[in-house]
Amino acid sequence: MIDLNLFVLKFSQIIWSWPLIITFIVIGVLTTVMLYFIQFRYFLASWKFALFPSKEKTEGELSPFQALINAIGVSTGNGSIAGIATAIAVGGPGAAFWILIAGIFSLAIRFAEVYLATSIQDINPLTKKMGGGPMVYMEKIPGGKVLTYLFTIFTVIFGIIAGSSMQSNSISSGIFRTWQINPYIIAIVLFVFITYVLIGGAKRIITISDKLVPFKVSVFIISSLIVLLYNYANLLPAIKLMFVSAFNPEAIGGAALGFTIQQAISKGFSHLLTANEAGLGTVPILFGASGSKNPMKDSIMSMLSAFISTYLVCFVVALCIVSSGVWNSGEASTALTISAFETVFGSYGGWIVTFCSVSFGLGVLVSYAFVTLETWLYVTKGRFTYLFIALYCIATFFGAIAKVDLVWNLINIINAAMLLINLYAILYFLPFIRKGVAKYIKQNEQ
Repeated sequence: MIDLNLFVLKFSQIIWSWPLIITFIVIGVLTTVMLYFIQFRYFLASWKFALFPSKEKTEGELSPFQALINAIGVSTGNGSIAGIATAIAVGGPGAAFWILIAGIFSLAIRFAEVYLATSIQDINPLTKKMGGGPMVYMEKIPGGKVLTYLFTIFTVIFGIIAGSSMQSNSISSGIFRTWQINPYIIAIVLFVFITYVLIGGAKRIITISDKLVPFKVSVFIISSLIVLLYNYANLLPAIKLMFVSAFNPEAIGGAALGFTIQQAISKGFSHLLTANEAGLGTVPILFGASGSKNPMKDSIMSMLSAFISTYLVCFVVALCIVSSGVWNSGEASTALTISAFETVFGSYGGWIVTFCSVSFGLGVLVSYAFVTLETWLYVTKGRFTYLFIALYCIATFFGAIAKVDLVWNLINIINAAMLLINLYAILYFLPFIRKGVAKYIKQNEQ
């Protein structure tokens, strides 16, 4: 008899292996070169546009700055705390190096997908305002009608399961492990919370997310900096170990431990893309909903969401784990991150990581409510809003009390499908994006 969980796991591992990684790298290199090394050329500008957002009113449901905040919200979840720790546990310290490399391409791809969402727009039949997103620009590519509906269906499934039930599961398991609070109590609290958020509509979702995201990122960065400062003497050796093991795992006994360069690359790329969501098409939904009139400016600013998720969260998690010396302790996932924090905070390390995990999970839970609702309304042509609210809230409740290994592996497959469809659209539109970037460079650099 076939073990369904094992079958899905193996299929997920095959999907997230060399073909997908090479596809991402090739399109990442092409995007970087054809867009005039956009992530380096306008890196400082992305900070400027975020720190000094435009006061100009837009016609969408949220401002470009709110789109950025929510983009950071969806791309800094428990995939950062648990997923990156798993990448280090399985792929060794070398996985951290490949996280850095994947991050470079992630910025260019994030720019490209948001540029498409903010420059190719149409009248939203629900709001009667201009808007964009993958659902709009995918319709204009060969095979677009079919791919658009496949993408939206995958996104709805991904949002309801990964954005709702998976985040509540991470929140619940973390709280139970640290404070032994009954999962059913947590499930009820989360159910009431997300019901309150969704019944308030898009405006309430955005308002709560605007408060949650800066808080959760600030708490994480401050506590992580304390860990890094405590282990300051190990930082340079840790970084050297990451570089050495990225290309020569045998130098650290990697062959005996089963670490290979392939594992380091595979785990580094796959877990980062799952965490920062570059290329998945979810962040363009947020920026597309802003009804932006400044595609270049907003797309440059959007790169900051991928940078924060990759370098200030994911790589910092990896650096904490390696510099604290716990990376080969045999632990994985959130437990490995907790071990790193315990080297500094003792038993309170688990409290801090759990608190970060809960705040990360709540942030994704809320931000994904908006992303998934927008996609749901597109698929259903604006109907059955209360059915969506019921599904999302029920998924939150049952996610908190369920065992979800099988579902996680299914989500990884859906993730890969979303990525491939969106990368195809980016590749198709690269000449169009290049023309827009060239025009902007000519106007602003001469």
